[in-house]
Amino acid sequence: MGLKLEMVSKRFVGKQAVDNISFEVDKPGVFGLLGTNGAGKTTTIRMLLGIIKKDTGEITWNGKPVERKTVNFGYLPEERGVYPKTKIYDQLMYFAELKGMNKSDADTEIKKWAKVLKVEEYLPMSAEKLSKGNQQKIQFMTSIIHNPELIVLDEPFSGLDPVNTEILKNVIIDLVKQGKYIIMSSHQMASIEEFCTDILILNKGKTVLKGNLKEIKNTYKANRLEISTDKNIDEYIKEFNMIIEFSKNNEYSIKIDSEEKAHELLEKLVSEKVSINKFEIKKPTLNDIFIEKVGEQE
Repeated sequence: MGLKLEMVSKRFVGKQAVDNISFEVDKPGVFGLLGTNGAGKTTTIRMLLGIIKKDTGEITWNGKPVERKTVNFGYLPEERGVYPKTKIYDQLMYFAELKGMNKSDADTEIKKWAKVLKVEEYLPMSAEKLSKGNQQKIQFMTSIIHNPELIVLDEPFSGLDPVNTEILKNVIIDLVKQGKYIIMSSHQMASIEEFCTDILILNKGKTVLKGNLKEIKNTYKANRLEISTDKNIDEYIKEFNMIIEFSKNNEYSIKIDSEEKAHELLEKLVSEKVSINKFEIKKPTLNDIFIEKVGEQE
């Protein structure tokens, strides 16, 4: 049955932080919770985890009201939560025991995840000696070490280089295969598109868009052409009154207002015997949609 929020609201002094939002995560996978800074994402997360109380509405997990003592959850907050002077191993053991694990099981899980995340060498060190990226991986470990059913990841790739980003992505893929329910909040729209089937976009505490990401994108017309050729084609693009968003080494991203015009450009290039390595008409990205929806509200 999963997680369900129905008409949930929260008001702080002088501000409506969350205003009657509803969504459901009814099967294992990754759900994207998006919004600008101050949109209400963190407040929503804290309510659904039982960290703060909602004012109105219902939040249930498998049909029962959410309470911290009844929901086995893991939470990776956006803020750094490691103790700088404490050894990494001791911190991980402390958090594992807080979640009810015995020392033997916790030790096994710490060593397992340290190997997976490639942080074994840092276990005897204090956190202050680690880079931001490695601190992020340690913090991620604390959110999953106790094998939670529901995992909330707030900016999980913050501070990670491409290699460590790939490591974390593979872990998230494995967690989904294990049947985990994951809510991911991020400003990295490419990551949301990569992982999330369903999304909700908040702005000023209100829902501005929600639903299946693929279905949402299918309601939009194509707006971009990506093309790669063996020579500069700026003059042809200008001839069709198109706007070049990006170009490098004869690879172009071009804004289009219709697929027909893109095909007309293709016909022109073929007729001029221009060699084409790539020609792809694309729907708006999630980043495009996000800017459009939030911009409307602004």
